[in-house]
Amino acid sequence: MSKRIWQSRYIYLLILPTIVYFAIFTYTPFYGITIAFKDFKIMSGIMHSPWVGFEHFRSMFDSEKFPELLKNTIIISLYRLVFGFPVPILFALLLNEVRHLWFKRIVQTVTYFPHFLSWVVFGGIIYNFIGPSGIINLLLVNAGLDKFNFTTNADVFRTVIVITAIMKEFGWGAIIYLAALSGIDAQLYEAAKIDGAGKMRQIWHVTLPGIRPIIALLFCLQLAGILDAGFDQIFIFLNPAVYDVGDIIDTYVYRLGLLQSQFELATAVGLFKGIIGVILIVSANNVIRRMGEKSLW
Repeated sequence: MSKRIWQSRYIYLLILPTIVYFAIFTYTPFYGITIAFKDFKIMSGIMHSPWVGFEHFRSMFDSEKFPELLKNTIIISLYRLVFGFPVPILFALLLNEVRHLWFKRIVQTVTYFPHFLSWVVFGGIIYNFIGPSGIINLLLVNAGLDKFNFTTNADVFRTVIVITAIMKEFGWGAIIYLAALSGIDAQLYEAAKIDGAGKMRQIWHVTLPGIRPIIALLFCLQLAGILDAGFDQIFIFLNPAVYDVGDIIDTYVYRLGLLQSQFELATAVGLFKGIIGVILIVSANNVIRRMGEKSLW
């Protein structure tokens, strides 16, 4: 073993900075998870703070706020999964049928661009459309209608979250599917045409089966993040008027940890979220493997 490592020493030396980076910034901070099991005192530090066991987890589950947070997080994530996951697939299928290269490049550029904007910038753009003095309300007023509060109306808040999330990421999400589509053998389409298959039949029997492994893999990854409803986006749009339907685990952890300095409870909530994510990704991976698709491991 040592001989093999010495023979490949230059390769190991090449990857050493990456190993050091992840060791310092990814694995070393794991020690901070112990805050969830301690009565953390800033002046004493993590190591010298007294242990309290699962006290903070009991406080979390006994909290009247936690069930509402969990419900909001799951509902928003499921909405994004159900309505948002198919959009990049459909967009990639449509874009794959475009034969004018110049038009295809323009559409790709326009749809990819929002991905590179932060939610602060993109949220500001959206707010200029749906805000109280936004373009939509100006049009409503000019048409003799009443203004509609998109940002403070609890009935439409989740709809706004889902639609804006799709608008920002569907173009970027289609890249992987377009790459998978380019790898499908063109002879399969020729054979389908000879058998009399129309365009829709070709998509159903050739295109979709060709990208099915990628669809299953990305679905597995997105399912694992079911408790990650998108902190950046919701933090930008969230306000007290929509806390009942929009307050999620991440925004609650932000308020507990940074605004109220309840680091122990915030860490406990975050650790709970991470454990559920691990369980979901392992379960989804096993299901996909049993279905005969390519799994993560």
